[in-house]
Amino acid sequence: MAGQMVEIRWHARGGQGAKTAAMFLAESVLTKGMFGQGFPEYGPERRGAPMRGFTRISEKPIRRHCMIENPGIVIILDPTLMDSAAAGCNAGTSADTVFIVNTTDSIAHTVEKLGVEGAAVHTVDATGIALETIGRPIPNMPMIGALLAVNSLLTIEELKDALVQQLGKKFSQAVIDGNLAAVERANKELVSE
Repeated sequence: MAGQMVEIRWHARGGQGAKTAAMFLAESVLTKGMFGQGFPEYGPERRGAPMRGFTRISEKPIRRHCMIENPGIVIILDPTLMDSAAAGCNAGTSADTVFIVNTTDSIAHTVEKLGVEGAAVHTVDATGIALETIGRPIPNMPMIGALLAVNSLLTIEELKDALVQQLGKKFSQAVIDGNLAAVERANKELVSE
């Protein structure tokens, strides 16, 4: 990362945990002495409606407070959003953008649906992992685990420590254990080209 800001744009539907993931990731890097900013794009979203979240991470203070138009990383929690031009999953991206998509489809099929050439595209069955480990189809934490397989913002152990610290205040040990397992599995099961 060495001095440059990492900008991540999350595409999801309301209720899939993109807001939580964007903010959780930003808070998690604070323990490393880095700066983080996470926020959703607010609007009239309801459960199931398309929404976006944003995360910025930097070694220097973050002075920018606008939406992320040219993300370095795009994380798509709901693969049906790739079918909608209105969702703008590939808007403002370049050949340097890294995509991480929650899908069971092949990389080739995912690249075709995204309409991107040359960009790094990775897939993971985050919903399947969440169902098996957490018991609910909320793919946000598995997607963070997958992200760490392609970007070293945090180690998987640092992420797990942050999970225990942040979730321990609100959830049972069973929920925490499920999320820890989900993060680890997604990190190992990410499919790359």
